[in-house]
Amino acid sequence: MTVVASNYARKENDLYQTEPWATEALLRHFPVGVGSFIWEPAAGNHMIADVLRKHGASVFTSDIATYDRQNAQIDFLLSGELETGMFNALITNPPYGKGNRQAVRFAELALERCDGWVALLLTAKFDFGKTRQHLFRDNPRYAAKIALVDRIQWFPGDTSGTEDHAWYVWGPVPGNCCGSARMIYEGREVPA
Repeated sequence: MTVVASNYARKENDLYQTEPWATEALLRHFPVGVGSFIWEPAAGNHMIADVLRKHGASVFTSDIATYDRQNAQIDFLLSGELETGMFNALITNPPYGKGNRQAVRFAELALERCDGWVALLLTAKFDFGKTRQHLFRDNPRYAAKIALVDRIQWFPGDTSGTEDHAWYVWGPVPGNCCGSARMIYEGREVPA
């Protein structure tokens, strides 16, 4: 498939709501449940958080703004020291920004602030490039890439998205995955 520019205007604060199937695809390989306390720091309207809760996790939601659902108003990229030791995972679809620069910073801060599992939904080619080796090749916590073989629909209607996406997953500190991350393929449907 060819990646083409969307005909839609960019949404304020990069509010792109993740379809539930995309989070289910992550959880088929990295399940959560009772005892999981997860921070969703780019919660939007809680599409990811709702799926996590359905699986039994406790979820703290925050975002740069409040949309249709209440959450703590925290700018993840600008906030200084945050008390994050209570969370055993951070799972989100962060803002990407121009050239994915915000997404890079978001990933760096997520890994600094969460000693547990970190899963970020990003573009499928996000791991390419020598400027991101510290997040992937050289990072002992980098555990897996879950490539979504179906495209996420970000806008209403019958059209699919114009870009491929993947979950990038980092394991708990201290990490021992360096050079041995798993490559997984997932889609809307549960494999038979």
